[in-house]
Amino acid sequence: MTARIYQPAKTATQSASARTKQWVLEFEPETPREIDPLMGWTSSSDMKSQVRLRFGDKDEAIAYAQKHGLAYRVEEPKAHVRRIQSYADNFRSTRLGQWTH
Repeated sequence: MTARIYQPAKTATQSASARTKQWVLEFEPETPREIDPLMGWTSSSDMKSQVRLRFGDKDEAIAYAQKHGLAYRVEEPKAHVRRIQSYADNFRSTRLGQWTH
């Protein structure tokens, strides 16, 4: 069973960076989810898929996985580069695209 160590991204409804500084260790599912024929609910017999451990930094999560003999893979967060733009840039004469309402 492989453990996945990653830093979660913030949701679209968050404006702050709550819970994005922590690192998460969770297990990959061993068996696929099944649909219950009677109720139609999705279920799994894999109990480790319900475990999600949070750590303060990446090194703590890696140390935990090594201490317990877990195979793991680390997923680094993707850097998001945002270009700062002013409102006046929408109306400049050298704008590449057309301005529409």
